[in-house]
Amino acid sequence: MTSAEYFTECPECSASLIQDHSKGEYICERCGCVVMDQVDDYGRESNSTDFEEKSKNARASGSTSFALHDYGLRTEIAYGTKDYAGKSIDYQMAETMNSIRKWHIRSRIVSPQERRLSNVLTKINETCAVMSLPKLLVETAAMLYRNFEGNHEAKGKSIACMAAATIYLACKKCSVVRSLDEIVGATGVTDQDRSSVKLASKYYRMMVMEMGVFTESQASSVHGQPQQQSQVPAVAVAIDHYISKLANMAKIDTKVERLAIDIAHRTNDHLLADGKAPNGLAAAYIYVASILLGVNILQRDVSSLSGVTEVTIRNRCKDLLTSFKIIVTVRAQQTRAVYT
Repeated sequence: MTSAEYFTECPECSASLIQDHSKGEYICERCGCVVMDQVDDYGRESNSTDFEEKSKNARASGSTSFALHDYGLRTEIAYGTKDYAGKSIDYQMAETMNSIRKWHIRSRIVSPQERRLSNVLTKINETCAVMSLPKLLVETAAMLYRNFEGNHEAKGKSIACMAAATIYLACKKCSVVRSLDEIVGATGVTDQDRSSVKLASKYYRMMVMEMGVFTESQASSVHGQPQQQSQVPAVAVAIDHYISKLANMAKIDTKVERLAIDIAHRTNDHLLADGKAPNGLAAAYIYVASILLGVNILQRDVSSLSGVTEVTIRNRCKDLLTSFKIIVTVRAQQTRAVYT
């Protein structure tokens, strides 16, 4: 059927049409003439809310995903104790189905490379689910690891640390503020095992340097292509994310957060930020803004949330106050007399 054959009313008696969804036809409600047939249905997949009924009425398979080692194009044997007709299966049939399901899962992985890919992607999905990271970041991390494994040898590397390094690089590319310690802790490694953090940082540097994966600001400077001008520089945007994260964790007033971000924009200097931890700078901005606004915030509380020591916060505040001059303009408060 072409667009010229589309009708809104019956050509015989000019009556309204009734759509038959099961046959894909438009029928005249008065004379019963089939005006259009073989009409494509572009509506919803299913109006049901039950998972089993929705699976029966599905017209296509699910979407593909880089986070699965076979891109999601696989057939799963569902868990259950009932057959398709709804009748319960006996014990022997259930054991047979469990055995078939086990060998079906094993047969999907036929090489050590696929097994390693499946293990790392599974760890990436589990870690991102624990940290409540968005699906875009999961897909980005999976794509980064696939590119790394295709170009470099990933044999013999720790699965948990490799997954943590990949997620950390994806957080950098997606502008999501997460530290490497948080990601390594979400993989199930205890706080006492600091060697895992060092190994994950080693894998991260290896992916950045050897694989040639850069963040957006680094790529523009390396290739010599000027980045598009924006109102807020790339370094200040990263500080904004850290300031917002600390303010939300400490439940600080919004006015302190806005003033800290404003100070960060006005004091954007590479000499101040180069070689310094961004969480330490963000803690210093929040502490200075709280002092200017008269909000009582202890350095101990800010240091415990930011992951830096109190000495680091004092040093960053000293660098900020010695490099820039902050002028505070005090406005006279208008008072009105109330007579009773």
